[in-house]
Amino acid sequence: MSRMEGLIVFNEVSYEYDATRPILKSASFVVRRGGKLTLMGQNGAGKSTLFALITGLLKQDSGDINIQPRTTIAISRQIIPRPELKLTVRTFFEQCFKEKIYDIDPKIDDVLEIVNLTPTEKMKETFKDRIIGSFSGGQQARLLLAQALIQNPDVLLLDEPTNNLDVSGIDHLTTFLKEYTKTVLVISHDADFLNSFTDGVLYLNVQNRQVEQYNGNYHTVLKDIAARVEREQRQNAQLAKEIQANKDKVNYFSNKGGKMRLVAKRMRDDIEEAEENKVDVRREDKTIRPFTIEPQTDVPIDVVKLTSYKVIRNHVPKEVECSLILKRGSHLQIIGPNGIGKTTLLESLASGHAKGEQVTPSVKIGYYRQDFSNLEFEKTVFETLMDSMPKKIEEDMRSIASGFLLFSDLMKTRVGNLSEGQKGLMAFAKLTMERPGLLILDEPTNHINFRHIPIIAKALNEYIGAMILVSHVPEFVEQIRIDEVLDLGKQK
Repeated sequence: MSRMEGLIVFNEVSYEYDATRPILKSASFVVRRGGKLTLMGQNGAGKSTLFALITGLLKQDSGDINIQPRTTIAISRQIIPRPELKLTVRTFFEQCFKEKIYDIDPKIDDVLEIVNLTPTEKMKETFKDRIIGSFSGGQQARLLLAQALIQNPDVLLLDEPTNNLDVSGIDHLTTFLKEYTKTVLVISHDADFLNSFTDGVLYLNVQNRQVEQYNGNYHTVLKDIAARVEREQRQNAQLAKEIQANKDKVNYFSNKGGKMRLVAKRMRDDIEEAEENKVDVRREDKTIRPFTIEPQTDVPIDVVKLTSYKVIRNHVPKEVECSLILKRGSHLQIIGPNGIGKTTLLESLASGHAKGEQVTPSVKIGYYRQDFSNLEFEKTVFETLMDSMPKKIEEDMRSIASGFLLFSDLMKTRVGNLSEGQKGLMAFAKLTMERPGLLILDEPTNHINFRHIPIIAKALNEYIGAMILVSHVPEFVEQIRIDEVLDLGKQK
């Protein structure tokens, strides 16, 4: 088969999550063998749903999805589902295959080396019996990628593969994808990562529910889309000006009677035609509204005292002494490589009960967890946000929620059914309502649309309570005031 033939072809495909939430309407596009494409669209547009249609996990309502015979497809998911966190490493990989693979251990070793997660000689014997939930978020991200690679697929689907990866992990993945000769579709909000290896974009337009196909690298396509939006806005502005001028003339001629009324009638037809010619400017331009996280009114001067903390070195926990006091208004960044124990430290601080860590009892903690496991997935968005409000005023809740693009159509949706990006925006809406004195943030840009990130950074930069931040995105951290850095990877 020619390299230029369609490996995956969507022809007039439509799919609805339910009757009120269409995802695709007569969408058509082609993925060619060896192509490396970005899948773009705002949070909740249906990018992960499109992956599920390609893998066959979901079935389209109408239209055709044609995939070349004997094409194998594997997906590197965004997150590891909670039940799988209890599996061993070996079982986690074994479940990828319909039939038992008797020589799977060498295959696991090979893919762990590709994703830069090779265990030390000391840990090699027991590594495959280790429980998945014991790994850090960054290590789990590498395991998700390895789980897809071990299947040696013709088509590799990557859903936010850089989430939780540190700089070395992203560099390692980028190098691998540049050299990878098979077909890749990737969902990511990391512009530099995407621009380094992709050669085209599939753009999910949430207004017409079509998939627009562009050639070129990621930055080029972004410029093309921005230029198109600007043209649409200029066209609409000119039409609006003409429409208003004609309406003024119609009002004038209508009052003159006789032939002037016929002129007015013709002008009304022209106005109607001009209204129809106005373009719906795409909603992807829409970002969350600027917001402020107000702290509680009685934040004490000393918020957190840290006399020791645990790190993981060579897979062994180690207690490290320190002397750190986080004061009101101070911003602390915690850094260190994947697996060192950053998330574990944040979890213990949020619980307020760990050895060597003391959060002043009167301080209210707002915790943004990278896996959203502190959200109740069975509750609706409405219930979750109302529970977060000190004063249960529905009008105020809806006003705040809409600022985070959580509109009425989502209020009855279960939290577990939101996209990961929508969960992130809801978590920020909750923090705004809760007014914490201590803000603990674990990778708060994961899954978030790049258009929202500067607004989130500004809100965090201006936060006047105490803040502890973990983030592997330097461009994001650069926009936030950081008063102190705690490096868990520093040898002591």
